[in-house]
Amino acid sequence: MKCINRIAAAAVCVVLTLFSGGCSTFGGTPSAAEKYEQQYYNKSLYQDKLFASDLCVADTDVPLEGYMTDESLHAAGLFDLKNEKVLYSDKIHEKLFPASTTKIMTAYLTLKYGNPDDIVTVGSDAVQFSYDEQVCGLQAGDTVTLYDLLCGLVLYSGNDSAVAIAEYLGGSIEGFAEMMNKEANALGATNTHFVNPHGLQDDNHYTTAYDLYLMFNACTKDQRFLDIISMDSYAGTLKSTDGTVRTVEWTPTNYYSQGLVKAPSDINIFGGKTGTTDEAGSCVILYSQDMENNPYISIVMGAPDKDILYSDMTSLLTAGIHGTSAD
Repeated sequence: MKCINRIAAAAVCVVLTLFSGGCSTFGGTPSAAEKYEQQYYNKSLYQDKLFASDLCVADTDVPLEGYMTDESLHAAGLFDLKNEKVLYSDKIHEKLFPASTTKIMTAYLTLKYGNPDDIVTVGSDAVQFSYDEQVCGLQAGDTVTLYDLLCGLVLYSGNDSAVAIAEYLGGSIEGFAEMMNKEANALGATNTHFVNPHGLQDDNHYTTAYDLYLMFNACTKDQRFLDIISMDSYAGTLKSTDGTVRTVEWTPTNYYSQGLVKAPSDINIFGGKTGTTDEAGSCVILYSQDMENNPYISIVMGAPDKDILYSDMTSLLTAGIHGTSAD
C-alpha cells in the first residue's frame, strides 16, 4: 500500500510541479504535493472486508480425527461456521453432478428476488415429468403462492415446483439458469454451471461440494430458509383452473427429519437438501447445531446408497462436532 501511495504522490508531484513550481517529497519543508499526499493518500484505500473473511476455506483435503475417509464417496465436507474453519474435506473442489442439491440455488434466488405472497400460475412445462421423478402434484393452470412453491421445492424436492419458480422468476428455464450461474459466481461458486433449476441429469450441469457449501451457507443467512428446512411437514394450497382448492402435504426428504435415521447425540439437525440420480449417487447437505447453538454445514456426495450416505454423515457429524465441542 505504501508503494501505491508513493506512486500516486509522484504523479501528483509532477502535476503540481508544473503548476506550482516546486516539489520536495524527500525532505525539507513539505511541498504542496506532500500536503496533498498526507491528506488524500496516507490512508487505506480499501475499507470493506475481504470476500472470504467470513467463510470456511481449504484448498486441500483436511483429515478429521475419528472419521475414516470413505473412498466410495464422490466428496464430503464438514464446515464450522462459527470458527470459519473446514473441519473435514475430501475432494470438495472436484466437479460433480449435484442432482437435486441444485435446488439450493433455486431456493436462494427465490428468497432473494421473489415475493413469497406472489400468486404463480403453473405452466404446462412444470408438469412434464416421468412417474418416477419427484413432484409436488402440481397441475397445469394451478395457482399457488410462491412461498408454497418454495416449501415444496426445499422440503419435498419437487421438480415441478422448481420449474414453476424458474419460469416465474426467470421467464424461462434458460433465463433462470442464467440467473443461477450469475448468482453462483457472485457467491464464489466458480466451479459450478447450471442448465436447469432441479438437477435432473445433464452433462453440462455440475458443481462441487465446496460450491454447494457456499450456496447453502448463503441460504442459511435467511431465517425463512431455516424455518422451512426445520418443518416436519407443510400443507401446500393449490387452486385448480375450475376454482377447486386442494391441499397437498409435503414432508422432508432427508432421513433424519423423517425419523428413519437417528441423529447423533447432542447434535440438533435442522434439515437440509437431498439429491439422488444414477450419475450423482446419493447426496445430502445439512445444517446442524451443537448444544451451544454453534452452527455447522455438512455434505456427503455420491454415496452408493442411502444406508452408506447416512452412516457416513452420522460418523462425520459425530467426529467433527463432538470433537470441536470438546476443545
